[in-house]
Amino acid sequence: MSVLAHPTAALRLSGNRAGCAQAREFTERVLKDWELATCRDDALTVVSELAANAVLHAGSEDDDGSGVWLKLTRRPAHLVCAVTDQGDTFPGTARAAGPLQEHGRGLFIVEALSQHWGWTRYAPKGKTVWAMLSTGVGV
Repeated sequence: MSVLAHPTAALRLSGNRAGCAQAREFTERVLKDWELATCRDDALTVVSELAANAVLHAGSEDDDGSGVWLKLTRRPAHLVCAVTDQGDTFPGTARAAGPLQEHGRGLFIVEALSQHWGWTRYAPKGKTVWAMLSTGVGV
C-alpha cells in the first residue's frame, strides 16, 4: 500500500495584528508556488478571517505557548486552510451580523467562501479552525 502525503506548508504567526499580515503574505507565496491562482482571493480572505479571530481571541504580544499556527494543505481538488491557537474560546455558528455591527461577520464569510469548515477542540486548551476551499483542479 502506498500513502502519498499531501503538500503542506505551515507558519507560526505573531500573536498580534502583525500575524494577520504574515498569514496573508505566507498564503500568497504558497499558493503561487503551488500554482493555485484559481482559489487565491477566497483563500486570502478565509485565512485573514481565521488568523484575525485567532489573534483577537487567543494571541498576545508575549505569547510563550505554542502560539498561533497557520497550516495550508493541498489536496487533489481542495485547499485546506487551518489556524491553530491556544485559546479557550470556541467558534459559534456562522451568522450574518446586523447592518450596524462592526464585528461578527468572519465565520459567515468563511462559510460562504468554503465548501466545508469546522473546528477541533484540544484538551486542556486550544483549537484548530479549518476551511476547505475548491481549487477548481480535478473537479
